[in-house]
Amino acid sequence: VQLQASGGGLVQAGGSLRLSCLASGFAFSTRNMAWYRQVPGKQRELVAAIASGGGTYSSNSVMGRFTISRDNAKNTLYLQMNSLKPEDTAVYYCNTGWGVSPFSSWGQGTKFTVSS
Repeated sequence: VQLQASGGGLVQAGGSLRLSCLASGFAFSTRNMAWYRQVPGKQRELVAAIASGGGTYSSNSVMGRFTISRDNAKNTLYLQMNSLKPEDTAVYYCNTGWGVSPFSSWGQGTKFTVSS
C-alpha cells in the first residue's frame, strides 16, 4: 500500500488549496477513503471522508469549507479547501476510513501552513 499526499505549502487565511493523494497497492475504487490531519501533540483526526459509492462526510470543523472527492480512474483522492483558517494548519494524510480501519502505512502526508 502506498499513499502519496501532495499539495501542501503556505497560504494566507481565507485562501484556498487543493490536496491530492495518489493511492496504489489496493483496490482504491472499492474503499471508503478519508483525509486526516494531525498537529504536534494531538491525535490524528478525520476531517472528511468519501464512500466508495460517492457519499461524503465532513467533520464539524471543516463542514462547508472543505470538499472531498475522488477519481477512481486515477486512483486519486482530493481535498478542496476554501476559507482556510490558521487552525487548519497541520500535516494532512489520506487513508481508508469512515467505517473501516485505516491501513497501518500512512505515508508522509503533506503539510501546509495557514498564515493569519
